[in-house]
Amino acid sequence: MEETGDGVSEVAHSNGWGGSVSKELGFKGTQKYELLDSAGAGSRKRLNSYAIRCALLASLNSILLGYDTGIMSGAVLYIKDDLGLEQWKVELLVGSMSLVSLVGAGAAGRVADVVGRRWTMSIAGSFFLVASLVMAVAPTFGVLMSGRVLAGIGVGFALMIAPVYTAEVSPASSRGTLVSLPEIFINFGILLGYVFSYILAGVNEHINWRIMLGLGGFPALLMIGGALLMPESPRWLVMQHRFEEAEEVLLRTSDDKDEADLRLAEIMAATGTRNSIEEPSGGSVWPGQGISEHFGGSKSHGEGVWRELLFPTPAVRRMLIVALGVQFFQQSTGIDATVYYSPSVFNGAGMSSKAATIGATISVGLTKTLFILVATVWLDRAGRRPLLLTSIIGMTVSLTVLAIGFQAMGNTHETAESVGVIAGSPLPATQGSGFGPVLAILAICSYVAFFSVGMGPINWVLTSEIFPQKLRAQAMGLGIVVNRTASGVVALSFLSLIDAISLAGTFFLFAGMALLGSIFIYFFVPETKGKTLEDIGKLFDREEAQPSSVFLELGVVNRSKETKEGVDSSPVFTRVNADEGDEVILVAHDSLGTSNVEEDVARKQLVAKVKSIAKQGNGVQKFRSGDR
Repeated sequence: MEETGDGVSEVAHSNGWGGSVSKELGFKGTQKYELLDSAGAGSRKRLNSYAIRCALLASLNSILLGYDTGIMSGAVLYIKDDLGLEQWKVELLVGSMSLVSLVGAGAAGRVADVVGRRWTMSIAGSFFLVASLVMAVAPTFGVLMSGRVLAGIGVGFALMIAPVYTAEVSPASSRGTLVSLPEIFINFGILLGYVFSYILAGVNEHINWRIMLGLGGFPALLMIGGALLMPESPRWLVMQHRFEEAEEVLLRTSDDKDEADLRLAEIMAATGTRNSIEEPSGGSVWPGQGISEHFGGSKSHGEGVWRELLFPTPAVRRMLIVALGVQFFQQSTGIDATVYYSPSVFNGAGMSSKAATIGATISVGLTKTLFILVATVWLDRAGRRPLLLTSIIGMTVSLTVLAIGFQAMGNTHETAESVGVIAGSPLPATQGSGFGPVLAILAICSYVAFFSVGMGPINWVLTSEIFPQKLRAQAMGLGIVVNRTASGVVALSFLSLIDAISLAGTFFLFAGMALLGSIFIYFFVPETKGKTLEDIGKLFDREEAQPSSVFLELGVVNRSKETKEGVDSSPVFTRVNADEGDEVILVAHDSLGTSNVEEDVARKQLVAKVKSIAKQGNGVQKFRSGDR
């Protein structure tokens, strides 16, 4: 696009704008644009191929948790016999991963702020690689548990860093899709674990479980190598005042330079970098043109973050409630325990063949993997809230059906041992008809399908995108602490719950937690689809919210409402979701700062925002200008 100084020029655009006509603002003045039509509003941005590659490499981290979850469900059947484990040791072996990962998740946020996102991924892979080797050769339960501790730390690092890095690299238009990739890889890892359990089931029972656990070192090696090929997070680079490097990454992960300029300016504003701009002697500058020479301040390594998280402002408190709430309800509905112990659950439903049990377990893994792809396609179309509500309501129904089914089969007094967890017995707990296993398979597959559509991927998307840049990494670590704590408590108590209240009672309990989760999501979780990471924070800052639909420098105003006469002089930009008949208000102040640098930054932000709106297919096609 051409620029004509301080005036307003009319420019016809053909690349990505559908030949629409718009006005490009100069720095001074205020203009009102009326939306004339919405032809071509359904057009969508093409996913950036470089951002996809970065997200795919980062998602290799998530295979670690998935593979461990899937492989342990089969390996534990042989480990307990080979090492002669009691029930409490089985529970500790399975559940310890989630609890130990708290250490990794808690440390990963700080590590990621100090050494960067990329090196944090290498650290995660290194822990899991060593752990796989230790577990593969473990002669005793104690050595095996030491390997589980190392694996748990690695998984904690991986769970934190994968969604954070992906969110920081991805453009807003495709962030939901790309940040859901780690969950896809978790499910793919689970499926791999199930498949290798099935393949190795016929191997000598004294060594098959060692091979199963040792194979986990291969995805760890891939992750370590993949981290070397990835760029660093642009937001972390800005925090370190490495602006040229940040712009280079943004240019490669954005569709064009205008979008890259906008993203860089928003990151600077969000991190407070713009507050340190000093007027250069040679006039204005823009990112990529010696900008680092004009920025003062100190680099950020996450200092003071925990103080802000433990003593939060009202806005941060609301973010924490949403993030920690969705993390808690994801695991308190029993998903990890169901996946870990699915062979035992199928035994409890009357499935007598070990081969059939493992085959049914593979069907669960396939279902999880297929339906996570549905979420990937619809995350940036349907939005977060609709998918979350559909997901958890469906989980509630599925868990209720499963519990009623067990109750109808008379499966109300069995113990963990009777469903084959300790003795490994293939005998069913009840002698019902063949309908029991069919119902169990259908209900569990329905449960994991609904989980994968929403609660599986979206909780990571939300937690990685709602916090401001300074808090994001360590807040994500805090969310994982809650997630892994809930997962560990459920996994460690699952067999004891079966003993205490039966399989039917256990799944009724999980259904009740899912119902509470649906209420929480309905009342507390906002929609974040299509917003930049910097804009999302404004959803939680009610004290600064404007009372009408007129919005600062850039926003949509309903025709029926009066526009606000006074506009705050601080540059804040909001994403437009315009419908036909709305008015788009574009405001450029006479003065936004004391330096040419700030004026140039604000002006270019505004111009880039106009271009970004039209390219995102939000119904913006033709504008007609007029003074406000």
